[in-house]
Amino acid sequence: MLARDQRTPFSDWWWTVDKLLLVAIAALMLAGVILSLAASPPVATRIGLDPFHFFNRHVMFLVPSLIVLIGVSFMTPRQIRRTALIVFAVAIALIVLTLLIGPEVKGSRRWITLLGVNIQASEAAKPAFVIVAAWLFAESTKRPEMPATSMALVLLLTLVTLLVMEPDFGQTMLILTVWGALFFIAGMRRIWVFGLAGAAGAGLFGAYLLVPHVAGRIKRFMNPASGDTFQVDTAMEAFWNGGWFGLGPGEGIAKRSLPDSHTDFVFAVAAEEFGIILCLMLVALFGFIVIRTLTRAYATEDMFSRFAASGLAILFGVQATINMAVNLQLIPAKGMTLPFISYGGSSFVSLAYGVGMMLALTRQRPRTEIESMEGASAQRAYA
Repeated sequence: MLARDQRTPFSDWWWTVDKLLLVAIAALMLAGVILSLAASPPVATRIGLDPFHFFNRHVMFLVPSLIVLIGVSFMTPRQIRRTALIVFAVAIALIVLTLLIGPEVKGSRRWITLLGVNIQASEAAKPAFVIVAAWLFAESTKRPEMPATSMALVLLLTLVTLLVMEPDFGQTMLILTVWGALFFIAGMRRIWVFGLAGAAGAGLFGAYLLVPHVAGRIKRFMNPASGDTFQVDTAMEAFWNGGWFGLGPGEGIAKRSLPDSHTDFVFAVAAEEFGIILCLMLVALFGFIVIRTLTRAYATEDMFSRFAASGLAILFGVQATINMAVNLQLIPAKGMTLPFISYGGSSFVSLAYGVGMMLALTRQRPRTEIESMEGASAQRAYA
């Protein structure tokens, strides 16, 4: 089944997938299970649920996520493009539906319930958007006459507008950062650099002036005395309490009072119970996954695979960086899960989808297969 001379789909996958990347992702998922067991019971108890409610659901979400991750990693670049286009269209439709009929929670409409399952459509939109944008940028390098950059900009504005309407400024900043990075990799002109930087600065200033929620978070970050900073202060205390080696499993204090200890602030719980050593190991894992993917992406000759894998790696890395930076009070607080560590079904499955595409795009394909993909792409107007 795994012999090199026997061509089966599984053997082809096994001998071409990046096994070091696969091991790093598995280690991250295992760490997520352990930290969910450490961080979630106090939260469940406070709101009257079974102590292991969130842990059981975390493990339950792990099963479909693994199926999605492995299944997607078998795909070819052409299948990835087509699937991402469908996922992006469905996600946009679900975001619109969420804005129309979704329940309002803390002033935002981000969730919709379908068939008894709570879905955050913006999570699925992120990796699909990266793939579609990378496809357009790759096409622009092959056919300069095609308005691919303008089309990518229209998609960006569409998604960003819907996210701002929710509102979800954390996801908006993440999408803008990844799109800008992709545009830079694709070779943007200098005038675009200054234009996009100016537009981003103007947008942030406008949000500060017009959106009280954003202004409040920035003011509290600049001057903690101006508002409630309980969660971030408690998170910082957790880092001090944990020291290098932590207080020990189950001995954490912060998780008893942190409302989001199992989601946005699970990194602080990890620091308090297992120490800064474990946090550095998690940072190393995230860094390895991003750098390994970027290195493999740079080595491929297919422009779409290069752009798409790079964009997905940046998306993964920036999301992790934002979460950890919030825990350390380096940036204003915003809701952002720590990939594969924080609790959250939509986030878990979406991350599995994105990482599965990373594994698929960084597989070592024979040169003849790459040339056949490029030749077929040159004969078609679209994939």
